[in-house]
Amino acid sequence: MDGQRIFLLRLYSDHPSGSKRIRGSWLLYATILLSCFGFSLVGYDNGLMGGFINGRPFNRVFNYPHPSLLGTVVAIYEVGGCVGAIGISFIGDRIGRRQSIALGAIVMIIGAILQASAYQLAQMFLGRIISGVGIGIINSTVPILQAEVSPKATRGLYVAMYCSTLNLGIVTAYWLDFGLSYVDSEIAWRFPTAFQIVYLLAIICLTVMVPESPRWLTAHDMHDDAVSVLAALTNREVDDPDVVQQYEEIVETVIMESAEGSGSWSDFYKSDGLQSCRRLWTAIAVQVFQQLGGINAIIYYATTLFQQSIGFSPKMAGLMSGFLQTWMFIASFIPWFLIDRFGRKPLILGGIFVEGAVMAVQTALTYQIQHRTGIEHSAAIGSAVMLFLFEGAFTVGMQSTGWVYPSEILPLRLRAKGSAISTAANWISNFIVVQITPPAIENIGYRTYIIFATFNASFLPIVWFWFKETKGLSLEDVDLLFADEQALEMYRVMVDRELSDQEEQNKDDEVEYFEQASSSSRAVF
Repeated sequence: MDGQRIFLLRLYSDHPSGSKRIRGSWLLYATILLSCFGFSLVGYDNGLMGGFINGRPFNRVFNYPHPSLLGTVVAIYEVGGCVGAIGISFIGDRIGRRQSIALGAIVMIIGAILQASAYQLAQMFLGRIISGVGIGIINSTVPILQAEVSPKATRGLYVAMYCSTLNLGIVTAYWLDFGLSYVDSEIAWRFPTAFQIVYLLAIICLTVMVPESPRWLTAHDMHDDAVSVLAALTNREVDDPDVVQQYEEIVETVIMESAEGSGSWSDFYKSDGLQSCRRLWTAIAVQVFQQLGGINAIIYYATTLFQQSIGFSPKMAGLMSGFLQTWMFIASFIPWFLIDRFGRKPLILGGIFVEGAVMAVQTALTYQIQHRTGIEHSAAIGSAVMLFLFEGAFTVGMQSTGWVYPSEILPLRLRAKGSAISTAANWISNFIVVQITPPAIENIGYRTYIIFATFNASFLPIVWFWFKETKGLSLEDVDLLFADEQALEMYRVMVDRELSDQEEQNKDDEVEYFEQASSSSRAVF
């Protein structure tokens, strides 16, 4: 049976601890690097199409399609992302985190090849959908793996790191597109489209090196492998007290969650002792708020906004778009120093408040520009500044927390399914924003910003009253944060039983020690 399995699947199942040559910090760094590549790819694809879809080389190949059709070419990627995120929820818990990510990368390679070689719009559509499916799989799974292997004290920092690489991906795509915009040939869009394969090959290689999640292994009764992974991540022996304690905490959580349900879809709608339904809706809310705040209206259509809303020339608009995304990348280093110090909730609240305020000011400034008032020039400068301020607030607030928070608050038995649903909600919200932004700018102009200002204002009370802080908590402690009295009592019983067993074991060890000492004394005399 073992010999009949596909080689790649054997590679993962036979080596759950990843590379045997890497241990400790280096093994954790390899996992972080995998996450960074995964999210850099998300950013790269977000910024990719906006730079060349209006250019002559692209439109010449596809016979200058209608702008609304081009908008659908861009937005159909989000539909694929939603399908991929939901699809992996049905098999992700069976095949594990690493194999899910590798599967997503393979699907994306197929999509990238179809796009880069397309001469018909139908093939481009198909390639965009397939790539979307792949990225949906990747970015619903990567945050889970990272959260489940990271130390609790620095888990937020690591997520902030790969958000920085997401922004680096956007910057790379924008500047690559801008540089190739001076090339009047198909290479101007085929090369950037194919370049994402470099990211994908790196992801596949890293999935072989990194360990499987010890929490997934424990939940699937692979206990020896789980202990080996915990030992490898901390560069300790499997019988080290810290490794044993961490493993026992995971086992206790698995037992407590199993008592609340089997991990089926219906568990999300039950009134259980761990508030699984509330936690799912909180995870969905974070992802929806992230998109409906208006960020991708700016990322996807920055060039359009600089041209139509502010009045820059096409080349200047492209240059300013590149500067805008470069600033977003630089600003993404700020939450590295904040997220584990101040927590998730304050950053979310602060980010949403600033985003809403910026959109309100942007409404007034864009009105001055579109109605050519006496302060039109000053308003254009102020409007450009607002876009920079918005992206800075987003990357410090919603971006850095929007990916770590769902993977933290979801219960282990439902984490893959819940992450898939929340990620799908992100893609659907993204699709809506990407679809409505161009016609909104064209038809209602400055009023478009009122929509996003209103959304942000409505999010504030929900976050204030509904969200709970997870800073500094292990994933097992988060369960206790949401647990009711009955679940807490069950946990106390398990801890008391563990302490009792430990005391009994200590007594047995003492008896064994004195018996050995007594035997040695008799042997001497």
